[in-house]
Amino acid sequence: MAFKEEPNFRIHVVATIMVIAAGLYFKLSTTEWLAIVIVIGLVLLTELLNTVIENIADFISPERHEKIKTIKDIAAAAVLISAIVALIVGLLIFIPKI
Repeated sequence: MAFKEEPNFRIHVVATIMVIAAGLYFKLSTTEWLAIVIVIGLVLLTELLNTVIENIADFISPERHEKIKTIKDIAAAAVLISAIVALIVGLLIFIPKI
């Protein structure tokens, strides 16, 4: 459902496929794969939790409400932080190989 309805989740899945392909191409070590799998899981998990929070918030308060906006913004920030962490891990792993 998230893949079907959430454009950002689809973007993360496409990025995941690209990272896995790059990992196979560069023959990552087990330790490198471990780091990649953990950050991929982190990003997908936070994106799913963000979707849940947004859907619950919209169900509780369909009209615009400042507190709901704050809650949604914080959940979106969690996704951004996880994506930044994943990017840093990816750069640390792939830049030396390129």
